[in-house]
Amino acid sequence: MTAPAPKPDAGDWRLSVAPMMDWTDRHCRFFHRLLSPHARLYTEMVTSAALVRGRQLRLLEHSHEEHPVALQLGGSEPAELAAAARLGAAAGYDEINLNVGCPSDRVQSGRFGACLMYEPALVADCVKAMRDEVGVPVTVKCRIGVDEQDDYADLQHFTEMMLEAGVEVLVVHARKAWLQGLSPKENREIPPLDYPRVHRLKREFPQLVVAINGGITTLEQVQAQLAELDGVMLGRAAYHDPYLLARLEHVLYGTPLPGREDVLLRLRPYVEAELKRGTALKHITRHLLGLYQGEPGARGFRRVLSEGAHLPGAGWGLIEQALAPLTAAA
Repeated sequence: MTAPAPKPDAGDWRLSVAPMMDWTDRHCRFFHRLLSPHARLYTEMVTSAALVRGRQLRLLEHSHEEHPVALQLGGSEPAELAAAARLGAAAGYDEINLNVGCPSDRVQSGRFGACLMYEPALVADCVKAMRDEVGVPVTVKCRIGVDEQDDYADLQHFTEMMLEAGVEVLVVHARKAWLQGLSPKENREIPPLDYPRVHRLKREFPQLVVAINGGITTLEQVQAQLAELDGVMLGRAAYHDPYLLARLEHVLYGTPLPGREDVLLRLRPYVEAELKRGTALKHITRHLLGLYQGEPGARGFRRVLSEGAHLPGAGWGLIEQALAPLTAAA
């Protein structure tokens, strides 16, 4: 009989999945949790205004199984962020994370995201206001620089301000952001990665938990980063090849490696419960498309789900049907 995996530690940042707009919704997070019992999961960014002024509390919905799970907030008004953090903590989130890294025009127009790296004092005020309201960790996700503000001294100063504000965990995307001229997609690819800058930050601030994000796609790369840092946050790699999470869970935590089909079968009760709630199957299956990435029959698996999940009455049977090309390939 296989020994059960050790329980997740709420203070463990070794492995996490990045907040990704339109991707890391509650269905995605439930699926990722089946692959990795320990990975720290993050919501899509939720604006403080949507929670406090818009009263869109539905944005806080999540499953008990998702823990440890963090709520990422976007905003720049300390009082409003404090109120939003209080709502997030009351909803049961294990961490409140402030977005100081998103470079999109929409985010800039709201004066939050990466443009806040120009205003470390304001970010510090926001962190202090949130920490005064909640007992869970308040963390910050930032870039290594922004536009022409790209010297290590700028990142060093930003980090000093975060420490003074009480931040204990900093997640650093190891690329700077160009706020003008590059799209969000280009900002994830064009600015060069600078891992040594993040490593230096950890050496100079050993009391700070530092996790790195950006361009990390393999088990070997994760292990190399963990030799220097406290944690690795995966983004697109975890979404497009979600089974990578299971392999990392196995290596980092000793959890038995599940079969891909076993993961799907464990998802069945969730799928059927959501269908009864009125959730369309397509909202769940879109997150499953990469599960068999690189495996024989994977294209057929994706095709069946993509073509059928949006049809009226689509249910669990479609997922079983999608497994047929894999069985044939095997």
